[in-house]
Amino acid sequence: MPEYHVKNLEQAPGGRLKIEWAAREMPVLKQIRERFRQETPLKGIRISGCLHITTETANLAHTLQMGGAEVMLCASNPLSTQDDAAAALVHYYEIPVFAIKGEDHQTYYEHIHAVLDQKPHITMDDGADLVSTLHQDRTELIGNIIGGTEETTTGVIRLRAMAKDGALRFPVIAVNDALTKHLFDNRYGTGQSTLDGIIRATNLLIAGKTAVVAGYGWCSRGIAMRAKGLGANVIVTEVDPLKALEAVMDGFRVMPMLEAAPVGDLFITSTGDINVIDTHHMELMKDGAIMANSGHFNVEVNIEGLRRMATGEPRHVRPFVEEFTLPDGRVLFLLGEGRLINLAAAEGHPASVMDMSFANQSLSAVHIFQHGHELAHAVYSVPESIDQQIAQLKLAAMGVRIDGLTEQQQHYLASWQEGT
Repeated sequence: MPEYHVKNLEQAPGGRLKIEWAAREMPVLKQIRERFRQETPLKGIRISGCLHITTETANLAHTLQMGGAEVMLCASNPLSTQDDAAAALVHYYEIPVFAIKGEDHQTYYEHIHAVLDQKPHITMDDGADLVSTLHQDRTELIGNIIGGTEETTTGVIRLRAMAKDGALRFPVIAVNDALTKHLFDNRYGTGQSTLDGIIRATNLLIAGKTAVVAGYGWCSRGIAMRAKGLGANVIVTEVDPLKALEAVMDGFRVMPMLEAAPVGDLFITSTGDINVIDTHHMELMKDGAIMANSGHFNVEVNIEGLRRMATGEPRHVRPFVEEFTLPDGRVLFLLGEGRLINLAAAEGHPASVMDMSFANQSLSAVHIFQHGHELAHAVYSVPESIDQQIAQLKLAAMGVRIDGLTEQQQHYLASWQEGT
């Protein structure tokens, strides 16, 4: 592979402006970057990142670079790259990037191997494709690895499965599990950006539509909340009784997907599982139903099954909108090839929530560097001290002050003698 692989370096000036715009909404990461610049806690460390190549990720990469790290990046999804941001990272920040929006499957994995060729000490993943490739195809590099971080729910699920099977060969911090990540990024970021992607792709009026949201984890909660806020009649489908109960108590109708299929206008998946919308659901959908996915991989809608059901090839009726005609004349629409619609058709999460997520990435990388050799080959939570520090920095940046406990209150909470 060449030293980098991006679509067009001439897009770099525009990308740089967008990176600087995003930085204005990332005050926590800015404070960490200034600290890194002075302390260089990652000096001499090689970091390979398989992440969504966006303006927010560019600010993360620059922060790691200021900390002394040698950073290389590839895309964690074939449709999530912002080509101008990738060009700017190469041209202005001298960070090698291997990512082109719309790259095919072969190129996607060539790019992963390219960033592994630098023999990283730390991996940064968004979906665990980098770690998976390391463990299956590049095992000769594992001896160099101190540890890694994982950004997303899907990746954490995969890594915990690896750890359970005894296959994971270095420690990984589950950044996704940090409270300052999933309570905000997953809920508010995914909620807003998913609807943003759907609206950009379709120009659909959400008000009055019946939106079926698959799952009620943190991402799906955000999607349901935002769809309701835009005037949709929201149905939630779930397999977990506790989450289903919570959705009911939050005011949503809950039912099996088979019952929701005939009444839904818009279907949105974000579960991390396969075939959440399957062919037997599609057989019941009304003419014109729209399917979109906001989970990490394009497996939540049974796309191959949909292709087999359809007559002929799908029509691309708008960018990121495919029309499938069924034998009975009904048409179903699939958005963004079933990939992450918020990044395929829009710009992903707003910078202000990625501020906290990437602050977690930055500080977790330092923690792995300092303590990785002491840790077993397992998946770890972000240390609570990091979570608390990021929350405090974010509140300060927002101009919000909170109370502190008095000595008397601290003593009371630590005692057991006092009662009624």
